[in-house]
Parts: sequence; structure tokens; C-alpha cells
Amino acid sequence: MSRREGSLEDPQADSSISPLPHLEAKIRQTHSLARLLTKYAEQLLQEYVQHQGDPFGRPGFSPPRLPVAGLSAPAPGHAGLPAPERLRLDAAALTALPPLLDVVRRRQAELNPRAPRLLLRLEEAARQARALGAAVEAVLAALGADETRGPRPEPAVVATNAAAAAPDAGVFPAKVLGLRVCGLYREWVSRTEGDLGQLVPGGPA
Repeated sequence: MSRREGSLEDPQADSSISPLPHLEAKIRQTHSLARLLTKYAEQLLQEYVQHQGDPFGRPGFSPPRLPVAGLSAPAPGHAGLPAPERLRLDAAALTALPPLLDVVRRRQAELNPRAPRLLLRLEEAARQARALGAAVEAVLAALGADETRGPRPEPAVVATNAAAAAPDAGVFPAKVLGLRVCGLYREWVSRTEGDLGQLVPGGPA
């Protein structure tokens, strides 16, 4: 492991071995953005549920976990991966999310045309996911670890697959799919916050 890698993987390492100031600032800035978006993602999920009617707002309601084209939840072993690999996975998920959120917004515009704040939150979430994904990519580039490992879904392909499935879904499956996408958005933004937090000097080891 190089000296740079050691300082990033272990924030408690020798203080004389630290990332360059601009890299540290970039990590802190991106972590702050992820932390802010984690709060917004929770608000989006709550507002989405409020507008879906029964049984979505009932205590104990457990919707089916529908598969989402081009995106899945963070794997159980995600936290055990090296930091650069975790950030690559975060960036890939954040790249896949905007077209999915756009599909959900269009469907909600049909189902809940009188919920302008929800539609605005979905639009903003897509834009924020793009911004955070670009910021994570910039951190990876600054770390010298921006090379891609394995295939990554193209946003256009994700959007095409999601849009093709949406018209065939009934109202309830469409609402469940939207709930799943909003949930994945929250999970990946939160996961990104945690992964970046481990790189912030003085953060959790």
C-alpha cells in the first residue's frame, strides 16, 4: 500500500502522511453534499409515501421489492471493499438513478398531477444525483483511481428499460416501483455519505 493510500484508508495514520490540501478539501466538500442530500432523500421518500394513498401509509405495510432495471441496493459486503472500489460503485449507482427518477416523476405526474411539490422533489433528486455522482467521480480522479472496473450501465439504456416497463405496469405496481426507486436513492446517497466520511480526516476509521 502506498503512503497516499495509507493516509486515506486510515484517518488515524501519521499526520505527516496526509492527502494534498486540495484533495482533502474536495473530499470534505463532496461529503458535505452527500450528507445534505441524505436528508433530502429522506424527505423525498416521506413525501412520496404521503401521496400514494392506502396501503402505502399504513404502519407495517411491506411492499414487494420489485427489481429495478440497471440498479440494485448496496451489497451486504459493500462496507468491506477498498475505499476506491466502494466509491466506484457509489458513482455507478448515482449515474443510474437520474433516468429512473425521471421515469417515476413522469408516472407521478399522471397519477398525482396535483402534487407539484412531490414532482419538484423528484426533479431535484435527479439533478442532485447527477451532481453527487460527478463529485464522486472527481474525488476518484483526484485519488488516481478513476479507471472503471467492469461494465457500467449507460444512463440512456437504464432510461429506455425503465420507460419501456412503466407503461405496462398498473397503478399499484407503478407506485411500488416509484417507492423502490426513491428507497434506492436514499440508500445509495446514504451509503456514499458513509464511504466519503471514512476518507475525511478525523472521521470514522
